[in-house]
Amino acid sequence: MDTRGMRFQIKKAAVSLLATVPITVLLFFAALNPPSALAVPSYARQTGLACSGCHYTPPELNPGGRRFKLLGYVDRGDQTKVVTADGSKTHAALNLLGSLPLSVMFEASFTNTNSPVPATQNGSFQLPQDISLFLAGAWTSNVGSFLQVTYETQNDHFTSDNTDIRYANKTKVSGKELVYGLDLNNNPTVEDLWNSTPAWGFPWIASNVAPTPTAAPIINGGLAQDVAGFGGYAMWNDHLYLNLELYRSDHVGGPQPNPGVGAHNIVGVAPYWRVAWQESTGTTQFEIGTYGMHMKSTNNVINNGVNDLYDGYTDWAFDTQYDRTLFRKDILSLRGTYIRENSQLASTLPGCGTTGQPPCGHHLNTFMPNAEFHFGNRYSGAFGWFITQGTADATLYSLTTGSANGDPRSAGYIANVSYWPWQNLQLAAQYTAYTRFNGAANNYDGSGRNASGNNAIYLDAKFLF
Repeated sequence: MDTRGMRFQIKKAAVSLLATVPITVLLFFAALNPPSALAVPSYARQTGLACSGCHYTPPELNPGGRRFKLLGYVDRGDQTKVVTADGSKTHAALNLLGSLPLSVMFEASFTNTNSPVPATQNGSFQLPQDISLFLAGAWTSNVGSFLQVTYETQNDHFTSDNTDIRYANKTKVSGKELVYGLDLNNNPTVEDLWNSTPAWGFPWIASNVAPTPTAAPIINGGLAQDVAGFGGYAMWNDHLYLNLELYRSDHVGGPQPNPGVGAHNIVGVAPYWRVAWQESTGTTQFEIGTYGMHMKSTNNVINNGVNDLYDGYTDWAFDTQYDRTLFRKDILSLRGTYIRENSQLASTLPGCGTTGQPPCGHHLNTFMPNAEFHFGNRYSGAFGWFITQGTADATLYSLTTGSANGDPRSAGYIANVSYWPWQNLQLAAQYTAYTRFNGAANNYDGSGRNASGNNAIYLDAKFLF
């Protein structure tokens, strides 16, 4: 389920593919007992629908899936067992599912990079890569959730993962339907309805072993599971979607009150906004929108009005998604997002802007388009391109972060093929290639490592039940 949208945790490239094929086959079919991504079985049990009722292929939502999420994850099938109140005045209203909406995901994987990461063994099996537990479904007739906790193999413990809890209702304005609601989540864009924004964007699977670029906008996964946000949303006439959230730092595993340890300690609140317009026909769905976030924070220091050194970030982005039904069952999906981040880093870079020091102002530009073809609901092939450019700074992007020239530029592409023998089992192979990594194509770390050394083949099996 943990699709983790492009979060830029992309995982990379291949070496001796022939040698890994037999192992790959063993890995895939040893895992033949459930994972998928975002098609949580408790939703299927609640609605009486197969995963394809809400997904083209998981995690990509179709119009039915977007509406299910919009309405708070509460729609139920005719056969769903529900416990209700007895109607007497001495009892409060009660409308509960007959069983807890629980699901489990098991994920196993294999990662191999083109060149071994220094001081490590190449060819990494993870059995499991992770295990997730989900509380996903209706709490009441108007409140529902997607709530995930995940066991991380490397840290050997469970931790908080994506969380989205909603209250939803509907009325009419000017004779048109208005769906409105409240939302509580821990990852900006996790509440979004489309697969063109970071939390649920391409790539749908990601290795946690292969190297990834250092520089990325904060809205592209930089605050995931490290904040708590509350806000409201509305969809008018199934066309205009509006969403506003306010976030505060909520460091997972950290003590309370907040000691200020962490790269981002939000000062006040950080607003997130989202505006989108969608159009639909019997065979086509189209969305275009914008989203963004403004944040003032301190770096590894708590600010109680004593310190004037703040980092300021303003991220704004455009996104679009186009889905077209072909040959009655096949779907062509085109998606993309562009993110611009402007920052002033007085807290991260003390002394910046003074004589002999680099300026405090920085920017990043990230562009992530992708295309996918779904062959029915069993097979899909996807290709995505990514590029990040921005202000060079030898202090911010230094050798300790893997850059010899202080340049944040990275670029490359991702190719993915996926197979769903059953709708709750995904078998996937993904190749990521870099044309530039942490500022250069060759010798980017000053120790002779090239961008192509991080190219990786990633094999993944997910089972959900």
